[in-house]
Amino acid sequence: MDGADPATVRAALDSGDPLPGTRGFAGRLDTEDGSALLVRDVLGRYPCFSEADDPTAWSVDPTDLSDPDPVPAGHVRTPDGDEQVWPLPDPPATDDDAVAITAVRAAVEASTAAVETDGLAVAFSGGVDSAVLAARLDAPLYVAGFPDSHDVEAARSAAAAMDRDCTVVELTHDDLERAVPELAHAIGRTNAMDVQIALPLYLVAERVAADGFDRLAVGQGADELFGGYAKVAKAPDDPRVDADTVRGARREVVTTLPDQLERDVLALRAAGVEPVAPLLSDRVIEAALPLPGHLLVADPAPGEDRGDAERKVALRRAAASWLPDEVSARDKKAVQYGSLVARELDRLARQAGFKRRMDDHVTKYVRSLVD
Repeated sequence: MDGADPATVRAALDSGDPLPGTRGFAGRLDTEDGSALLVRDVLGRYPCFSEADDPTAWSVDPTDLSDPDPVPAGHVRTPDGDEQVWPLPDPPATDDDAVAITAVRAAVEASTAAVETDGLAVAFSGGVDSAVLAARLDAPLYVAGFPDSHDVEAARSAAAAMDRDCTVVELTHDDLERAVPELAHAIGRTNAMDVQIALPLYLVAERVAADGFDRLAVGQGADELFGGYAKVAKAPDDPRVDADTVRGARREVVTTLPDQLERDVLALRAAGVEPVAPLLSDRVIEAALPLPGHLLVADPAPGEDRGDAERKVALRRAAASWLPDEVSARDKKAVQYGSLVARELDRLARQAGFKRRMDDHVTKYVRSLVD
């Protein structure tokens, strides 16, 4: 069982508690009646697969199986099929801002304090999510990106403001061409977006593993839980979400985490490290879900576009006592753009003859490398 001891998972099944105090779990659970089932926590923080035609043949690594079928988040799988046993909680919004922010701060403190730092490194982009980890965890910092990338500059300047060192993993075209087929095989995906997102994680994790670390702390989940996306800020006017409120849009993006985390965990493990995601602990999730909309995305100033309003308000306020103002207030770019991996993969695709006028030309290039 990945992520939690079987007794805790059995108790969560008996009680129906979707957040029993873990950082997620997945795998085979032997029950008291002698039967066995596959389980995956409510946010799918660990992957788990079985053969599509044989639920008794399973693995946490899809490359072990001929036709892997992921166990859905919050479900148990038996030979009779899948059953949802843990729905995502939907608590009412907290009506006291100070109480809400104190709860977030206490949850992050407790979650990070529980992390064993021996053999640990931190993936550091210079944004508030990874800066919280850097401030709370006594572990070396690493960033991956092309030399002129936003993430490299942001990580260097944030590390300097925090009086920390940061190892820069400078990427090259050769790195991308080598890593793409390895990564695509590990995650079972060849679409451009998934590969672009996972590549910086994979390449920084390779360096971390080569330097002797076996675990990598990552800030995954913070954008989803705390309102970090423009499409959440602009609800209901953004066509990428269906919800008509910021809280509703936040819930929509939280439900995308199982698919994202499957990709990220598989990428990091393929590179030789085990991910550690303190901002996805049950404690932090319980503190984040009741946040009112204005503690996810600030009300815009007069004349300001909602997409430009401050995001992740509660997390930034909670982190203010740990971080310099210039770091706690920073926006971040999505990793595929901040590292310039998306730009350079597009460049390689065009150099290889996959022009932008072709439909989904980067995906076609990725598949050519895999083939």
